[in-house]
Amino acid sequence: MREVEGMVKVGSRYDLRTNQAPDAPETEGFEGPKESHGWVHSYETGSTVDGPGVRLMLFMSGCFLRCQYCHNPDTWKLKDGTLIELSHAIRRLHDFAPALRAMGGGLTISGGEPLVQIGFTHGLFAAAKSMGLHTALDTSGFLGHRADDDYLQNVDLVILDIKSGDADTYRKVTGVELAPTLRFAERLAAMNKAVWVRFVLVPGLTDAPDNIRKVAEFVAPMKNVEWVEVLPFHQMGAFKWKALGLDYKLNDTPTPTHEQVQAALEIFRAAGCKAR
Repeated sequence: MREVEGMVKVGSRYDLRTNQAPDAPETEGFEGPKESHGWVHSYETGSTVDGPGVRLMLFMSGCFLRCQYCHNPDTWKLKDGTLIELSHAIRRLHDFAPALRAMGGGLTISGGEPLVQIGFTHGLFAAAKSMGLHTALDTSGFLGHRADDDYLQNVDLVILDIKSGDADTYRKVTGVELAPTLRFAERLAAMNKAVWVRFVLVPGLTDAPDNIRKVAEFVAPMKNVEWVEVLPFHQMGAFKWKALGLDYKLNDTPTPTHEQVQAALEIFRAAGCKAR
């Protein structure tokens, strides 16, 4: 495979990026043993919602899920990311490290799905910890079996997206099974690993009270779950689906109202979750 290292420019997760690495392997079946290089969509500085303090956000390419409400379908394939060396990513992180430490923040790796590229993200998390940075993994948990104890030792916080509590709804939303995510959540609870659970509220898709309640009742007994965050669905990624020629089924789906968000929060709180 011909490999040419590129430069990932600071930007936004909402920037459309395609065919940056046309010689990249197919995402399906990729097991991510490569440690020296990774395919990256973008990175942002200054996030204050993806972990404590002020964060550097790195968005990896590659994902096995096909969520109907995904706002970054250009992260599904490795070939749409930019191929960079791990050593280069570590040098750039080192440049940001003093400011991140001063602001009580650190590194959050998201995607796509970070656990597609397990070797690269493992190396970057280890480097971040050596710099004294807080680390967070933003994941669907579907590939949680890939993150062994050594990997998780370098992760301070897991931001776990539990997209539905009902198995049939989860399959409809994502195209994959719910069980691997639940197994990963149970493993994190057994380790007492800090977790923020995220749930995207999509009118007509994930907002059924019973679906929300199943997530709430699963999460509530887990003492390691610090927060449940209800994220309102939005249309900010719709243009990417159109640009990529994908069938976007949620064109007519509205952003949930304040009252709908509050109703979902109340379900979580009634079950005993700290929700926001």
